[in-house]
Amino acid sequence: MAVCVRELLEKMTLEEKVAQLESIPVGKLLTDGKFDIEKARELLKHGIGQITRVAGWSNLPPKEAAQLANEIQRFLVEETRLGIPAIVHEECLSGLMARGATTFPQAINLASTFDPDLVKEMATAIRKEMRAVGAHQGLSPVLDVLRDPRWGRTEETLGEDHYLVACMAVAYISGLQGDDLKQGVIATAKHFAAHGWPEGGRNCAPVHLGPREFREIFLFPFEASVRVARVQSIMNAYHDLDGIPCAASRELLTDILRGEWGFDGIVVSDYAAVHMLFNVHHVAKDEKDAACQALYAGIDIELPDIQCYNKLVDAVREGLISEALIDEAVRRVLTVKDRLGLFDNPFVDPDVAPSLFDCPEHRQLARLVAQKSIVLLKNEGNLLPLRKDLSSIAVIGPNANDPRNMLGDYAYMAHLNLSEPPIPIVTVLEGIKAKVSPNTKVLYAKGCEVFGGTTEGIPEAVEVAKQAEVVVLVVGDRSGLFGTGTVGEGCDRTDLSLPGHQEELVRAIVETGKPVVLVLINGRPVTLGDLVDKIPAIVEAWFPGEEGGNAVADVLFGDVNPGGKLPVTFPRAVGQIPLHYNRVPISHRDYMFMPAKPQFPFGHGLSYTQFEYSDLTISPEKISPAGTVAISVTVKNVGEREGDEVVQLYVRDVVASRVRPVKELKGFKRITLKPGEAKRVTFYLSADQLAFYDRAMRFVVEPGTIEVMVGSSSEDIRLRGSFEIVGDVREVPGERVMFTKVEVT
Repeated sequence: MAVCVRELLEKMTLEEKVAQLESIPVGKLLTDGKFDIEKARELLKHGIGQITRVAGWSNLPPKEAAQLANEIQRFLVEETRLGIPAIVHEECLSGLMARGATTFPQAINLASTFDPDLVKEMATAIRKEMRAVGAHQGLSPVLDVLRDPRWGRTEETLGEDHYLVACMAVAYISGLQGDDLKQGVIATAKHFAAHGWPEGGRNCAPVHLGPREFREIFLFPFEASVRVARVQSIMNAYHDLDGIPCAASRELLTDILRGEWGFDGIVVSDYAAVHMLFNVHHVAKDEKDAACQALYAGIDIELPDIQCYNKLVDAVREGLISEALIDEAVRRVLTVKDRLGLFDNPFVDPDVAPSLFDCPEHRQLARLVAQKSIVLLKNEGNLLPLRKDLSSIAVIGPNANDPRNMLGDYAYMAHLNLSEPPIPIVTVLEGIKAKVSPNTKVLYAKGCEVFGGTTEGIPEAVEVAKQAEVVVLVVGDRSGLFGTGTVGEGCDRTDLSLPGHQEELVRAIVETGKPVVLVLINGRPVTLGDLVDKIPAIVEAWFPGEEGGNAVADVLFGDVNPGGKLPVTFPRAVGQIPLHYNRVPISHRDYMFMPAKPQFPFGHGLSYTQFEYSDLTISPEKISPAGTVAISVTVKNVGEREGDEVVQLYVRDVVASRVRPVKELKGFKRITLKPGEAKRVTFYLSADQLAFYDRAMRFVVEPGTIEVMVGSSSEDIRLRGSFEIVGDVREVPGERVMFTKVEVT
């Protein structure tokens, strides 16, 4: 492989080298939706590094998309001088973002499952659909640790805890890339780094962080993705850190990523991020300068189109940048192409894709992921599960029967803002109708829009509610981009209340006196205020995907016992932000008229059964700064239904040389227990995982007492204990234990 790459580099002209660092949207190669070979001859004469599937390709049926991929690769192989195939990339946050592909639940749903094995299974299904249409790189997962839910991209994240984010990210990457990259799809960890803590919750705004928190929290998921999952691509973030845009930070993209962590894949720019150095950040005087800065920083390929990197030929000839730097980036691109097997065979069988896209197995998997992601926030008086033989049930709300609103922002239908779904999307109303008995009367009223509109529909909804035995009220968000929704990329907000007239609708329905089950279909935490006390049952479903309506109905009527947990804290009011659970001690003081505690804490999620924790053992009681401790607990289902519990391990460094959080998640395990069944869960916690950056910026484990907390949420701690680290301070190397091994017996 190395000989092949070296020989190719030696044969390449400067123009051919630079072409390998460029990308082009497939739409530019089409005329009337068909591959235009004359355009290709003009645009691809020197070859190309990447092809962007969006803008023309994604709209094709799977067989035609695969055929088009073959046409482009055939042109590159047969009609360019060196015959180098292209990497084809596409979004895949909740499934391949293409017409007819399976639409899985959104990323925030994945985090709510607390089930990395399930996430890996889902990513494996996505890989199969992508590879079948000739795609080789997926622009996922999002590793941004969320700290401000006003940020519209909250739904794209894996939550607020860096350990949870890292666990889920490694699982996703492993599924997408597979055991053999020649059959796999390159995952792209993004947005590097700390995009989830923007100033004012505004997309792309500056991030203000100290170096210790930056490394310990925000870089940790990326480091784990490189060291553990061997991720093959990284995408920079748009914002600046301490005045340096991430796209121009050699410290971030080269020194840390490659120098410290040993990353050996490719760095791709977020869309137009290179150009933004010139026209937004104003740290480059022109596009050529922007290209030079980005390449020097470590960005190998400019996405999604050729805006700046085509100036690199002139930059080399003018002495602004060395050809050796070009060679280094090209070598990385060619190496990854070789790992993908593109030099052996860049073509696919067009007859395979139609049988994989939204096939029954993948649709069933989408339903399972949605089921496991649903979080029961409240169930006063055991209102849930509902009886299937209710005489009548009212299904009310703007998200009760809108397929578009079941999906996250990078789903095909939502991203293109389509009015009609290309595949069946099951709504909550449809799921309920399919679940209840033939004698149950199902009534429906929309009530109001998600945002905008009027209150004219609320009186009708009230009348419908009065006719029913129980009301299922489905409210929340509409995901979209840059103003087409209430959440999603570019849809940042100044508050977290229900948008539009939805709160008025909820209050009007509550005042009828009917039992109300509130179902949230949304992309960020919601502040419900006093409504929390007035509504007996609240279900968080996030954006549950194409089978979401069935999954919600499965939970509402008890065919599935909810076991999801919150991956993000729900504040009482927006003024409490930041409210992530793992803050430092002095950050927990109460306000004048409101406690500091959240409405619903990180890790919270109820069940239709009850779990009892007992018999905590910690062995040994003392370990060295390089040792491992076994923390065991027995969990028993003491209720009458089979159910899932997520056993959560938290620790606290009692006294340290610098301020440490009140608790940190260091392990979790989702287990299924039958009534009366008990299981023993053992966490093997390495001292490596307790390391932090000390006053001298050394990454160390210090001697001292570590408090152990095991429970059902970050606040519902059932058992406590401690162990001692004894010995001298130990500096921890980069290659270290990053995750807790868990055994269940």
